[in-house]
Amino acid sequence: MATAAQPRRLRADAARNRRLLLDTAATAFAEQGIEVSIAEIAQRAGVGKGTVFRHFPTKEDLIAAIVGDQLDYLSDAGDALLESADPTAALIEFMTLGVDLQARDRSVCQIAIGVVHNDPEIKAAADRLGRTATALTERAREHGGIRDDVTGQDVLLLLRGAYQAAAPLAHVAPELGRRYLAVIVAGLRPATSPLPGPIPGPSLSIDTMRTEVEDGDSRNA
Repeated sequence: MATAAQPRRLRADAARNRRLLLDTAATAFAEQGIEVSIAEIAQRAGVGKGTVFRHFPTKEDLIAAIVGDQLDYLSDAGDALLESADPTAALIEFMTLGVDLQARDRSVCQIAIGVVHNDPEIKAAADRLGRTATALTERAREHGGIRDDVTGQDVLLLLRGAYQAAAPLAHVAPELGRRYLAVIVAGLRPATSPLPGPIPGPSLSIDTMRTEVEDGDSRNA
C-alpha cells in the first residue's frame, strides 16, 4: 500500500509546486514586469531553479501557462454566468472580470497576444473564451439588454479596448478600466440605428490584432 501511495503523493507534490510557481510568477510579473528572472521567481517560491525548469523548460513556457490560467479563469467564470437569471447583468459582470484581470496583470497582458498566436494550447483556450463570450452575448441579445448587432467577438475586442484606454494611467488610477468599461456598456444598449463597419468574426480576431501591431511597429521603425 505504501508503494502505491508514493506515486500519488509525488504527483500531488508536483501539482502543488506547479500551482505555487504559477501564482508566484504571476505576482512577480504583475509587480516588476516580465523581465523578472527565473532565479527570483524560484527564490520567492522557496524552490530551486531546477524545480522551475522541470515544470516550465523556458520562461516563455511559464508565461504561456500563466496566460492559459487567466483565459481558463475567465472562461470558467463566464460559463458559470450562463446560469444567471439576468443575461445582461451576466454579460456586464463577465466584461468587468475581464477588465479587472487585465488591470491586475498588465505586464502579462502586454505579451499575451503573441503567446496566444504561437502556442496551440493557449490558442485553444482563447477559442474557448470566444465561445463563452459569444454565448453570453447571444443570451443578452435575446433578452433585449444589448443591441441586436453586437457579437461575442465585439465584446472581447471591447474588453481589450477598455484596458488599452486605461493603461497609460493604470499605475496611478487602476479604476479607470471600469470607468471606460461603463462607457462601452452604455454603447452596447439597444439602439435604433445599425453599427457601421464589418461584424467582427474570425478575420478580425486576436491574431489579426497581433499582425496589425507588428505591421505598425515595422512601419514606425
